[in-house]
Amino acid sequence: MSRIEFYDDPDAPVPNSLVVAASAVVTDHHGRILLQRRSDSGLWALPGGGMEMTDSLPGTAVREVREETGLEVEITGLVGTYTDPRHVIAYSDGEVRRQFNVCFTARVSGGELAISDESTELAFVGAEELDGLDMHHTQRLRLHHYLERREAPHLG
Repeated sequence: MSRIEFYDDPDAPVPNSLVVAASAVVTDHHGRILLQRRSDSGLWALPGGGMEMTDSLPGTAVREVREETGLEVEITGLVGTYTDPRHVIAYSDGEVRRQFNVCFTARVSGGELAISDESTELAFVGAEELDGLDMHHTQRLRLHHYLERREAPHLG
């Protein structure tokens, strides 16, 4: 299934679902950030995904990181909440979603890096490399907020 992300686009399709999701800024011992190249869009992104009925939000982030990267992580903090109605994601199956995303910070506690069917590439990336990667504006925003080392999480 493919997806197209729209931002502040008057021609974007009208959402037909609202999904609660979690993502994580996972860092290694060098401070590099784990990113995945998504198989559905080809864009680089933080690992993350939709919450299931049996999940908590932090648990969603932990599960999604494990499913998408093979790594076990421990949640260490909160980057922020991201609920911008101008961000719309259209999937090839007809779902057009608005997403309520909570982005956490996390550190690796185990596992081995492994590509899943949701990604074509995984990499730990230094902050100086981020500008050269093809990613959606909303992912860059989360990374920017993380790199600012804010005292309080972003609320938006």
